[in-house]
Amino acid sequence: MTVVDTLTVTSIVLFGGFAVAIAADKEPHFAPGAAASYPTRQTNDKVTIAAVPYTTGEQVRSAFGKLDPNRYGILPMLIVIQNDGGQTLRFDSMRVEYVTSDRRHVDSTAAKDVPYLSGAREPRMENGPIPGAGTHVKKIKNPLANGEIGVRAFSAPVLPPGEQASGFFYFQTGNRLGAKAYITGIKESATGKELLYFEIPLSNDGAQ
Repeated sequence: MTVVDTLTVTSIVLFGGFAVAIAADKEPHFAPGAAASYPTRQTNDKVTIAAVPYTTGEQVRSAFGKLDPNRYGILPMLIVIQNDGGQTLRFDSMRVEYVTSDRRHVDSTAAKDVPYLSGAREPRMENGPIPGAGTHVKKIKNPLANGEIGVRAFSAPVLPPGEQASGFFYFQTGNRLGAKAYITGIKESATGKELLYFEIPLSNDGAQ
């Protein structure tokens, strides 16, 4: 390889690394705290779960960047689970509900379905660029389809003793005063025993 070739390859590698670094900088850095660090939490059988509705601008930007799901009727709720027990936990049957003060239960919406919730708007019809050419459909980009919704979703299948798992659940509701998170279906992997349900009062910050 000649000196010119070597310089060319080196330049490509450096440029590629620089491009990757720029792309990485565009992704919001998100690192949830320990479950015990949140005031809205509950501990059962040495398992601590924190539930935090993300409603303020600072909260939302830390996890989703410029996207605010609340603007489109989607409430993101961070769930952080710390397993201090002696059994591995599994979450294939876990269910998280948002319960209002009047006991109305709102099921979470799967992350893969969230991008389609605001996609029910009819496409805008506009006149064609040439008079008499008819109309065409103007496509409207769905802001909920930017990928962060899926990336941030809770996806841990199991949780060994001494470890923590976290991620978001999504609800088609606004945050309300007196609401709670109701969590069921967490089981011990080895025995299949289901843990006692968690009913966590949520912070009123940002509630409507």
